[in-house]
Amino acid sequence: MLLSVLLLAGCSPIYLIRAGIAEAKILAARRPIPEVILDPATDARTRGLLTIAMEARVFAANELGLDVGDSYTSFTRLQSDTLAHVLSGARRDRLEPKTWWFPVVGRVPYKGYFNLDDALRARRDLEAEGWDSYLRPTAAFSTLGWFADPLLSTLLRQDDVDLVTSILHELSHNHLYVAGQAMFNESFATFVGRTGAAKFFCTRPGGSPDSVKCARARARWRDDVRFSRFLDAVIEQLHALYSRTDLTGEQKITRRAEVFAASQRRFREEVQPTLEAQSFGSFLSLPLNNATLLARMVYYHRLYDFDALLDSHGGHLKDAVTAVAERAGEVDDAFSLLLSEN
Repeated sequence: MLLSVLLLAGCSPIYLIRAGIAEAKILAARRPIPEVILDPATDARTRGLLTIAMEARVFAANELGLDVGDSYTSFTRLQSDTLAHVLSGARRDRLEPKTWWFPVVGRVPYKGYFNLDDALRARRDLEAEGWDSYLRPTAAFSTLGWFADPLLSTLLRQDDVDLVTSILHELSHNHLYVAGQAMFNESFATFVGRTGAAKFFCTRPGGSPDSVKCARARARWRDDVRFSRFLDAVIEQLHALYSRTDLTGEQKITRRAEVFAASQRRFREEVQPTLEAQSFGSFLSLPLNNATLLARMVYYHRLYDFDALLDSHGGHLKDAVTAVAERAGEVDDAFSLLLSEN
């Protein structure tokens, strides 16, 4: 029966089996977070971050109304600093992402690998077929509530603001995931993670709007919105180039290099000086191609409209989340639920 499901899944049974084995190992290594906190062998930094993680989970359920299930009630220490590697691909002469189909989630513009050699082999195969590619590490993922996701040790490399952001980001997937609309799902999760972390640190016991962590969380959200507006403008330029009928595919590929160079120059001279808490340095350090741009866009598309949505609800994040979650499954494009301020 299991084999039949895998064969009908539309993706490699071997890939799914390997992913299942890796996930099973993660789940088998779980320990209840309170047990880890009370363990004398746990260092002070880990103990503090796990305590904040428990608070963030309660906050997500009580203050944001997220469906947290049993996620983040346990902790798994991994043997590696990297959980997995995520592969993205795109056509070289148009902004068309490579997608993979999986059960439940539908088509998504990325594919994760727990083994680096498998990821590198898949990237080589993708490039041999003529696609742009982008391979990046990831420290977390969500099983959308199908399993009680543990907090992974890879997330503890972050500071407490980004830790809470990541937890709320992943829990938002448990609460809302629209099959086949990965860009909306991830941008929505970025919105919930960042603005939720700001609310958490600005209102939790011992925190206040004047606290350093509150200010840091708010600044990171403002930086995300700035980067989103810049990135969407770059994507719009590329759309204009790729839609030209007077150019061949090869000519478009040649001319896109000019757009990439101009975008990096504009980012360095005009955008980076306005950033308050982040640098987004990888936009300058990593070679640009359609895959790297679309992979970023998945997480940063129209964040300024999510910000406007929050304003339209008087800054009440729970109301904004509820308004979107109640209707996202009813429309073909969940972004249509946002109020465009652009």
